[in-house]
Amino acid sequence: MKNRFNIIVKHILFALMIFLSTASLFGQTITPKKLEFEKICADNDFNTFKAAFIISGFPVGTTFVVVLSDPTGDFITSIATVPLPNDPLTTPPDSATDKTLTFAIPTTLIGSETYRLRVKSSTAIPVTSSDFTSAAGVKAFSAYFKVQNEPFSINNFNSTATYCLGGSCVLLIDNPGTSSNNSPLKYPSLTYRWYKEGSLVPVATTTSLTVNQPGKYYVETNYGSCTSNSYSNRVTVSESSSTAVATIISSLGNPFCSSAGSTTLSTVEGNSYQWYKNSGAIMGATNQTYETNEVGQYSVAVSFGDCVASASINLQDFQFTSSINVPDTNTISPGETLVVAATTTALNPVYKWYLNDAVILDAVESTYMVKTKGTYKVVITQTSGCVESKEFIFVVNETVDSNPFPDVINIPNLISPNGDGINDNWIIPQEYVSGTNTEVILISSLGEIVLKTNGYQNNWPENSADFKNVNPVYYYIITTPDKKVKKGSITVIK
Repeated sequence: MKNRFNIIVKHILFALMIFLSTASLFGQTITPKKLEFEKICADNDFNTFKAAFIISGFPVGTTFVVVLSDPTGDFITSIATVPLPNDPLTTPPDSATDKTLTFAIPTTLIGSETYRLRVKSSTAIPVTSSDFTSAAGVKAFSAYFKVQNEPFSINNFNSTATYCLGGSCVLLIDNPGTSSNNSPLKYPSLTYRWYKEGSLVPVATTTSLTVNQPGKYYVETNYGSCTSNSYSNRVTVSESSSTAVATIISSLGNPFCSSAGSTTLSTVEGNSYQWYKNSGAIMGATNQTYETNEVGQYSVAVSFGDCVASASINLQDFQFTSSINVPDTNTISPGETLVVAATTTALNPVYKWYLNDAVILDAVESTYMVKTKGTYKVVITQTSGCVESKEFIFVVNETVDSNPFPDVINIPNLISPNGDGINDNWIIPQEYVSGTNTEVILISSLGEIVLKTNGYQNNWPENSADFKNVNPVYYYIITTPDKKVKKGSITVIK
């Protein structure tokens, strides 16, 4: 009788401990203070920022980390900052409630004007603060890492350019960079803003600028509202009184059939030439013609001595259109048939169907009846004119039990993991298992957490050898996504 009384007392004390622990958990708060900065404008020489906040209800030793939102202000895919050593003059002892974190932003950060900042705890169930407010009094602020923060050159550093009457010329950011010209084109993540002097509105945001009006032009690397030293030299563009027009002709037409070989691009006769692809100068392409079998945006600058005329062509490959009537992933039930139909504008098309990379014999029509699971592919080939092929890959799966867990009504408080296949595992109702985002915690009688998961598989205990005491007792806390809590005990009988 005395032993039973002691056991009851222990259970009551432990339940009280869990209650107090839970109460303490829900009492944990992080209150952010106003930030010292209005925006984050970092570079290789300066990348140190501070976030101050007040904590309540956390045990001594809890650590905290600063997290940034994604560029749109969403924390679903937050960005981890780089922790830096705390300043001992401004950071209080670990037991204090006022705290300051010193951090840096990643050097690969994608710049945006709508970042947000929070602090997160290291507790078992992390607590996140509300959004910080910047020194300007707003929650959304700009953040950029200026990976290139020095002047660079355009137009081969020439200060003037002249286009022929009625024509145009192209201004390009010089690349590659050298010790005297750290070209921003070395950093693919950067974007740009071209300006005509006298206007605050950008005239283009590409890596090059086609000019057909006189004026003085320059380009800046786009770091939003952050100021930087990443800007180009000024180029004064004028229009010549000479009339000259440049054109580009493709010998195989446009679009052309790349499988038939290269096409020759040719322009009008001039004094000198420079060919470009996708705004980048093609090394050595300084003749009146240029041969290629690659699609892309091509342009040429033709010098006539006193002026330059430019022309461009969007070179495209001959394409026929094709499609299939099923998505990339499909599911069929045993005995069911999936009808897959291919459509195309190809001339005299030929069809080949594959299952798991093996050709399906006699499958040469535009329609195929799928009856088994696997990875399928259909290759459509145009056999007249420009010989081209297109392929479409799709996967077919067979249906399985959408809920592999047994359906039980109550949460059991007794299991016997003795290997007889009966009641060996703690089986709980389907509303709490994997896929429901329900948190399941199991705690031993010594207060140790032996299981904590949001995807319980109805598989505890996985090893009966872990139980060294006779009929040990465990306690569970089940918390659903809508914060409904179930608590109880489990006795393990061996």
